[in-house]
Amino acid sequence: MKPGDAHRRAGHPEFPSAQVMPLESADWLLKSAARIEATFTEPKEAANWYAEQLAHHTETFVGTYAPTSDRNEIARRLAAGEDIVGGWWVTGNRFLSVNLIACSPHRLRREYSCPAR
Repeated sequence: MKPGDAHRRAGHPEFPSAQVMPLESADWLLKSAARIEATFTEPKEAANWYAEQLAHHTETFVGTYAPTSDRNEIARRLAAGEDIVGGWWVTGNRFLSVNLIACSPHRLRREYSCPAR
C-alpha cells in the first residue's frame, strides 16, 4: 500500500467520505448512496450517460489520449457485468473520474448489495 492510499480502502475510517476513487471498483458499492449521480436498469442508458459525461469534459482532457465513448462497447461490457472505470488528468492539474459500477449483485463481490438511491 502506498502512503496516503489508506483512505481509498474499504474499512478505513475515512473511506466512506473520501472524495477519491476506491482502489477496487466494486468498493464504490460500499460508499454512501449520496455519492450516486445516476442509476440505470438498462446498459444502453448507462452507456449513454457515460458518453455524455465524457463529452461534457472533452475540452479539459490533457494530451492526446482520448477516452472511449463507444456506447455499444460500453453497453456490451456492462451487460456482461463489467465495471466501466475511467480516470484522466484534465486541465488545471485536476483528475476526472467517471465510473459505472455494475451490481445486481456485483459479479466479483456478490456479497455487496446495490445501494439504494
